[in-house]
Amino acid sequence: MNALVVVWRESLEAMLVIGVLLAWIARQPEPAPLRRSLWLGAAGGVVLAVLLGVATFLVQSQLQGQALEVFQVGMVLFAAALIVQMVLWMRRHGRAMRQELERRATHASGALGIGVVTALAVAREGAETVVFLYGLGLESGGGALLGRLAAAGAGFVLALATAWLVARGARFLSYRVLFRASEVLLLLIAASLLASGIDRMIGMDWLSPMLDPVWDTSALLDDGSGAGRLLADFLGYRARPSATLLLAYAVFWSGVTLALRGGRLRQRAAP
Repeated sequence: MNALVVVWRESLEAMLVIGVLLAWIARQPEPAPLRRSLWLGAAGGVVLAVLLGVATFLVQSQLQGQALEVFQVGMVLFAAALIVQMVLWMRRHGRAMRQELERRATHASGALGIGVVTALAVAREGAETVVFLYGLGLESGGGALLGRLAAAGAGFVLALATAWLVARGARFLSYRVLFRASEVLLLLIAASLLASGIDRMIGMDWLSPMLDPVWDTSALLDDGSGAGRLLADFLGYRARPSATLLLAYAVFWSGVTLALRGGRLRQRAAP
């Protein structure tokens, strides 16, 4: 589920960027070369994201022992922070994204410039996807690789279907509604990644649990199997949470809530 949501959201953002640029290109005197350059740039962005993924796994393969543990914990926490940053960035700049993309396209030097703008935009979304999937992948064994790939593929297909529905002008579907709903899911995934990073650091004696466990609900809902495992993977649920983990949750949700509220206030104050 996490992989599906992440790939769906990131792919939808990339498709939105491409859609905005295609609409701008259609209004230009000679759209054909610009359109070709756009698709070449999109392909180049995908290649850059794939190269980042390959580089990440090559780096991991060269690390052992504590160095590997540091790298993996860092990637998990970085993925959580990147999700939060992405949600906040879209809240602040989502309304003006079309105008910003069209401004960049206008100032780009011909077909080459359009290709570069597209490549950078697609590569950004692809790079974020690589980091997110790597962080999520650390939470399950190698046997789950095919499942994660299938979920990622389903997320991409779902993004295509969603973009098509929005483009068709469905009354009940809009990018704004979709992004608002996906923000909640992404923040829950970020909290889950944070919980994983905290658990790893406690397990490696980098952090003190302070009190472990604070309570035990494993008799009611065990986080090792069934619905409890689903909640653990998707929401960061722990049947036996440590005080350190609960404190991290409190700081995370308090900070996110304040940041989102501050963003809404700035939008209302803007002329």
